[in-house]
Amino acid sequence: MEDSPYLPTTRRFINPIYIRIEDIPELKQLSPELQEDVAELAAEFRERNLSAEEIDRDSIFEAKLQVLQELFNKGMTPERRTAFSEYQRREGRGLRNFALWCAETELERHSGRRHALSLDVSELAEFYSWLQFLCDEQLDAAQRRALDAGMSIGLITDMAVGIHPAGADAVNLAEYLAPQCSVGAPPDDYNQQGQDWSQPPWHPVRLAESGYQPWRDLLRTMLGNAGGLRVDHVLGLFRLYWIPRHSTPLNGTYVSYDWEAMLGILALEAERAGAVLVGEDLGTLEPWVQNALQDMGVLGTTIIWFEHANEGPTPRPQDQYRHMAMSSVGTHDLPPTLAFLRGDHIALRARLGLLTRPVAEEEAEDRAWQEEVKDNLQAYGMLDNRENEEDVLVALHRYVAGTPSALTVTNVVDMVGDVRAQNQPGTTKDQYPNWCIPLCNTAGEPVLLEDLPKQELYQRLAQAAKRPGDER
Repeated sequence: MEDSPYLPTTRRFINPIYIRIEDIPELKQLSPELQEDVAELAAEFRERNLSAEEIDRDSIFEAKLQVLQELFNKGMTPERRTAFSEYQRREGRGLRNFALWCAETELERHSGRRHALSLDVSELAEFYSWLQFLCDEQLDAAQRRALDAGMSIGLITDMAVGIHPAGADAVNLAEYLAPQCSVGAPPDDYNQQGQDWSQPPWHPVRLAESGYQPWRDLLRTMLGNAGGLRVDHVLGLFRLYWIPRHSTPLNGTYVSYDWEAMLGILALEAERAGAVLVGEDLGTLEPWVQNALQDMGVLGTTIIWFEHANEGPTPRPQDQYRHMAMSSVGTHDLPPTLAFLRGDHIALRARLGLLTRPVAEEEAEDRAWQEEVKDNLQAYGMLDNRENEEDVLVALHRYVAGTPSALTVTNVVDMVGDVRAQNQPGTTKDQYPNWCIPLCNTAGEPVLLEDLPKQELYQRLAQAAKRPGDER
């Protein structure tokens, strides 16, 4: 089970580890004894939510699979079978190919399981199709609940820039990809050795020759149960940094795409779905790209630490932030803000050998910039005690909330005072436990979503992050 949501086996379909067993209608068909067994298993795994240890997704998914297979073998009511068949018809060949890949991979990796399941490849593929049906059903329920609660957008789903090189999409969409290359990023101030994301890029010519069918299919499915779509590294619609596989990011080069076609199709499918579009337009880009996104109604991405006044040495004034943007204090590629204020983004990269400049040089430059940002917060009357980290954290969020940006973001890790980085770009699991860090407070104690309202810092940030005129 791949940990990173940005290295998925497929971008079109959903990781079934997120299925909530308790919400599956077929659960009621199990005998009382089996239902009790399921409850005991659930209780055992809920205990893991109270641990600050790294998340082990393989064992979690293995346990869920046992229950899911049992439920699938019980069969469906006629009404549920009709709904499942309609879902299969709607998703068509893409779903069939994905489910078949899952089945073949399962049997290849666990050859002893075939006898235990008494299923052949086609039956196992039907099982994996059913898992996607459950995912789609539960995601739809979550979106409807969000809208019923008064949210104007509800869920905004996230599209990774690419796929796992050995995953389902890499196999099923191989004719539209360039598997001999890998997508990444050139060296920059935050990743001085560049990045290799190991993902095979779209082949621009073959994709165009198909009428962009795989791109359209991907968008329609992802927008099916969401009020918005965030496109990670939206610059990939314009150009991607290709690296010869097994080479270094220093040897990469940019390859261009027909951005008018890629972006036009994205905007068209979002318009059909009535969805908001957000593009992560951070990093190395040509200035006209942001204008092209804005012209198509795609919000950009603004991070307070990266914003300079007219690209100069001082922070950008609050009223000069882009309106067509989603703005925030941090991002998942930076440590939580409390850790960032302490310089952990430098200490961690130094420990992992990711810096090309002396640590002292990095720290001096970062301290100087942080002081500039604090000066700006004080100039706006938002910060009294610049030495108190929590006060700075609150002021940063109040500042972002007051910008003219169409959307603003408050990260949950900041709302509980978490200090461990969720992801360190440019590293693999043997270097850092990316995407395996459970939500914890500053003291390292696990925090459940149900506990959020009890957190004092959560309440402070919730107030600070309110947009002007929002009394909810």
